[in-house]
Amino acid sequence: MEDGTGKTAETGRDERYMARALELAEKGRGRTSPNPLVGAVIVSEGRVIGEGYHQVAGAPHAEVNAIEDAGGKATGATMYVTLEPCNHTGRTPPCAARLVEAEIARVVMALRDPNPLVSGGGERFLTERGVDVETGVLEDEARRQNEAYLKWVEAGFPFVTLKMAMSLDGKVATRTGDSTWITSEESREDVHRMRSENDAVMVGIGTVLSDDPRLTVRMGGYKGAPLRVVADSGARTPVQSRVADVSETPTLVAVAGNAPVESVEALEARGVEVVRVGSDGSVDLRALLKLLAGRDITSLMVEGGPGIASAVWEHGLVDRLVFYYAPMIIGGSEAPGPIGETGRATIAEAGGLRIDTVSMSGPDVKVVAYPAGR
Repeated sequence: MEDGTGKTAETGRDERYMARALELAEKGRGRTSPNPLVGAVIVSEGRVIGEGYHQVAGAPHAEVNAIEDAGGKATGATMYVTLEPCNHTGRTPPCAARLVEAEIARVVMALRDPNPLVSGGGERFLTERGVDVETGVLEDEARRQNEAYLKWVEAGFPFVTLKMAMSLDGKVATRTGDSTWITSEESREDVHRMRSENDAVMVGIGTVLSDDPRLTVRMGGYKGAPLRVVADSGARTPVQSRVADVSETPTLVAVAGNAPVESVEALEARGVEVVRVGSDGSVDLRALLKLLAGRDITSLMVEGGPGIASAVWEHGLVDRLVFYYAPMIIGGSEAPGPIGETGRATIAEAGGLRIDTVSMSGPDVKVVAYPAGR
């Protein structure tokens, strides 16, 4: 029977349990990469008897944790899982076989896994053994939750978030270059949270020279040590800079093919990894991102100034924008905006966006947007 929205009671029930599975999956954010976020709920006779989520890469998957939580009572039950159960042996045994062994009767999954190692194999394994499988419940929500994993698997590139902080009139610094601090402590803590959830954080050499940032996670009790990446065509990163101190977390400096050998060797002597990407005197950002993806970097947050922001934006490498607007006016035609270089000549050429959320971050306004069409 429908409830007036076109949904049956069973559909509503499936969505309710899947929403709980998505909630569980979120608990693993920042710790499962390069694996996806996955949550699972086992229901028998209208009662939840087991829950689990993928807690950390290399540890048991969500389905196994939920079965263990059910304590041998999963026979004939329904499992709600946010991603297709795997049917291959990696760092852990295949989940699909474990579901059959536990005598799960029905599996409701939000999203098929595009990973070639799975890609329908888990679903096929289950159906061939008599398990009733349904898919597509809260698929959009599941796709959003694993947007970084899906981009990495499907396109072979990390999911790129461009973060910028500015005044209400769109200035990231004063005309003298002063930018400390535009946004509030609440916004800075939110940035540390985002760092902890990304595999890598990248800035340009301009930010390293002007601000000497650490680019580590230091606030709010957040965990995670993202790889620090510096786009530095001429290998100008000072050997005494904070990012060159790799005692806390590693640093990769991307230089152009003609970067001075002496500067490269000095950085390498400090323990910094230096890679040459680009032969025309500038760093090939697309090649750099492809290299990072090959190292299981599924998500990258770009911080820094208008130079690096313009570079990733103009090359079409940005998947999401997170802008923080502080309640102040800096003013002045010489004060820089968030996206540098020459910009567009006409409004018709301007890059369109889809606003996703607008929220408060302390006294600041946080805007999350996606490039139109993404």
